[in-house]
Amino acid sequence: MTEYLTLSMLLFSIGAIGVLVRRNAIIVFMCVELMLNAANLAFVSFARQHGNLDGQVAAFFVMVVAAAEVTIGLAIIVSIYRTRRTTSVDDANLLKA
Repeated sequence: MTEYLTLSMLLFSIGAIGVLVRRNAIIVFMCVELMLNAANLAFVSFARQHGNLDGQVAAFFVMVVAAAEVTIGLAIIVSIYRTRRTTSVDDANLLKA
């Protein structure tokens, strides 16, 4: 079980570093998804360790949220790319009010 938790911690750390570096919007988007998958792995491994299904149920709801995020996030990235012709986060001040 500790191997899975170590892998989850490593994946979450890589995702957090990718979000903080912010090269372009696609990388930020992929790193957020990586962080969600790391959380799912932690939920499932804790559930397996304790012998109940609570972690699997939580992981299912996280996957539902991730699916919704994929559709909305991809639409935002495509919209920004169509107007700016770049996916650089520093160049995209389109969403500021």
